[in-house]
Amino acid sequence: MTGGLDVQKPGRFRLRKKCFCLTSPFIGPIPHIAVVEKLIEALSFRQIGVMREEYAVSSDGMKMFGVMDLSSGFEGCRFAIGLRNSHDKSFRLSCTVGLRVFVCENLAFHGEYTPVLAKHSKHFSLEDSLAIGVDRMQRNFGPLKQQVEEWRALQLSTASAKLLIYQAFIEEESGFPKHLARRVHDLYFQPVHEEFQARTMWSLSNAFTSAFKELEPIPQYKATAKLAGFLQAVRPA
Repeated sequence: MTGGLDVQKPGRFRLRKKCFCLTSPFIGPIPHIAVVEKLIEALSFRQIGVMREEYAVSSDGMKMFGVMDLSSGFEGCRFAIGLRNSHDKSFRLSCTVGLRVFVCENLAFHGEYTPVLAKHSKHFSLEDSLAIGVDRMQRNFGPLKQQVEEWRALQLSTASAKLLIYQAFIEEESGFPKHLARRVHDLYFQPVHEEFQARTMWSLSNAFTSAFKELEPIPQYKATAKLAGFLQAVRPA
């Protein structure tokens, strides 16, 4: 355990027990378990099932990050939702759309976390806010699939791939843990899975997300959320 973070990924039952003492009216912090259960309810209203859940909670119970793998997807991938919530005002209730890659269980997000709505007040409705958030994320399913298809087709030269790894860990103020640079390099140039033998942006993305799995849960989710923005911003030669 480092940085006061709970390295375990509690299930929903353990999450409920851990957060019970922090429950308060909606004018105060939103209980983590309430966010999870209302989000699952909002998804079910849209005929979207949750196939798998994992959560990471800081040791003081103040911060929660979670991932829900969804029942819908496309070739080789299943859509997912990343969420985060805090009781100490370090960040607002936020979500992001992502995917789980079947062959390696890698997790990828489409971008950074986006607040589901403005700051809540005594008139705040968690159900309405999450409904709006889910609708927004559903609209990103198509663009996310298109991005994956483009990355699968985008060939990278050896020099370009090495430069991108260098930029991610050395030049960028991205917060990617520098000790993973060699691991990303090895996973890209010596891939474990046949699907990533091709020298493409998709293979490089999965080298990053495979390496991120070596991090503790909350740092893993944070790094994964930053990755898409970095790769979307670069223009490999």
